[in-house]
Amino acid sequence: MKEYDFVVIGGGSGGYAAARTAVSLGLSTAVIEGGEEVGGLCILRGCMPSKTLIESGNRYRVLRHAREFGLSAEKIGFDAEKIIARKRRLIAEFADYRKEQLEGGKFDFIRGRAEFFNPHSLRVILHGGGERIINLKSGCIATGSVINRPQIPGIELCLISDDLLEMTKIPASAVVLGGGPVALEMAHYLESLGTKVTILQRNTQLLTGCDWDVADALAEAFRKRGMEVLCGTRLLRIEQSGNHIGIHFEHGDKKKQVKANIVLNALGRRPNLAGLDLDKAGVALEGPAICTDLEQRTTVSHLFAAGDCCGPYEVVHIAITQGEAAAKNAAVLLKGGSPVVMDYRLKLFAAFTEPQMASCGMTELEARESGRPVVTASYPFADHGKSIVKGETDGFVKLIADAADGRILGGAVVGPEGSELIHEIVVAMAFNATAGQLALIPHYHPTLSEIWTYPAEEIAEKITTRER
Repeated sequence: MKEYDFVVIGGGSGGYAAARTAVSLGLSTAVIEGGEEVGGLCILRGCMPSKTLIESGNRYRVLRHAREFGLSAEKIGFDAEKIIARKRRLIAEFADYRKEQLEGGKFDFIRGRAEFFNPHSLRVILHGGGERIINLKSGCIATGSVINRPQIPGIELCLISDDLLEMTKIPASAVVLGGGPVALEMAHYLESLGTKVTILQRNTQLLTGCDWDVADALAEAFRKRGMEVLCGTRLLRIEQSGNHIGIHFEHGDKKKQVKANIVLNALGRRPNLAGLDLDKAGVALEGPAICTDLEQRTTVSHLFAAGDCCGPYEVVHIAITQGEAAAKNAAVLLKGGSPVVMDYRLKLFAAFTEPQMASCGMTELEARESGRPVVTASYPFADHGKSIVKGETDGFVKLIADAADGRILGGAVVGPEGSELIHEIVVAMAFNATAGQLALIPHYHPTLSEIWTYPAEEIAEKITTRER
C-alpha cells in the first residue's frame, strides 16, 4: 500500500495536465488510467481524429468548386479507406506521444479501473489482473465523458461519432441527430464528400447557448449547401426500413418521417462516472456532473475534478486549465499558499464546420442579462474584399462591448477561418481592450482579419466614453 500526495484518475488531456503540474510543484503523483487505450477523448476519438477527416472533406470541397475559380478538376473522387488510414496513422502518432508522456517516469502510471472506498483510499482493479490499494492526500478526478444515449425507441440503430471516425464507406444519405459541434462537424464532413444530410435538432436553434443571429447564419449556410436543417423537433422512434433507417419525429404540430442510409446519434455526452463509487468518497453531483467550485474543488476539500466529468464547458483547453488549477490548489492545501481561481471570462469555443463558427466571452444575450449597458455591431463577409476573393461570403463577425467604456465583452464569427479569426478578439479581451483600441490597430489589406476593424469602428462611434 502506497500513499501519494496527489492521485489523478484519468489520463486524458485534463488528467495529464494535472499530473504534470503536480510533479512540477513537488508532489508525489500517480495517474490511474482505466481505458483500454491511452490518450483521452481529444486524441483518440474527439478533436484530432475528427479534424483530420474534416481536413480531407475541406480539400474535396475545394475540388468540387474548382470551376468557380476558372480551374478544371476532372473526374474528381476520394478513397474513404485512405482517408481513414491517414487518420489512423496520425492519431497513432499523437497517442504514442501522450503514452510516452504518461510513462516517462515523472509520476507513477497505473493501468486499471479505480474506485473509492473512502475519501483517502482507492481500490484499483489492475488491467493485468489483481488489485492494488492506493492512499492519497489529495486527488483529481478527470475521467471525461461518454456518449449520451437517450431513451428513444430504436436509438440502438444509430451510429455514434466513434463509428464515423472509422467509416470506410461514405453513405448516400444520413440523418444527424443533434445541433451541437459534433453533430454539425460530422454533418459538414459527410456533405463535403457528397452525402445528402438532414439535421434534426431538438432546440429551436443550432448550437444551444450561442446568439440567435449566429446560429441562424450557420443554419442558412448549411441550407445553401443543400442540407436540410430542422430545429424544434421531437424524436418519436427510430426503426429499420428495408435498407434504410426511418426516423419518426414531430416538427411544429406535424408528425414527419425521414429515411436515410445511416443515422448519427450526436445528442451530446455525459460525465463518465460509472464505477467510481463517488458516494463512498463523499463527492456530490450537480445534475449528472461532479460539483466543483472555481478552485476545481469538489464537495470534499482534498478532492478536485477537471474536464468533461465536471464541466461547465466540454472543450479541451479548459480541461487542461482546470487540471492545472486542481494541481496547484492541491499543492496549496498540502504546502500552503494562495489558491488559484478559474476565470471563464474568455470562454473560447469553435466549430470546424464550413463556414466555421467561433466565439469568445459573453454572448449578446448574456451581456444584456448581466444588467450592464451593451452596444453591438456586426459586419458581413459578403461585403468584405478578401472574403469575396476567396469565394467564401457566408456569415459575419460580431462584437459585443460595454456601452459605458467600450470594453470588449465578447465576439463571434460565422465565416471563413473563424476558428483562427476569433483569437484576435481573445487577445484583445485578455488585455481588456476597448473597441476603439482594436479599431486603431493596423491591419494589412486585403486580409480576413481586417474585418474586425469595421464593427470595432462602429462601436467606438456609438459609445460616449472611449479611449483615444
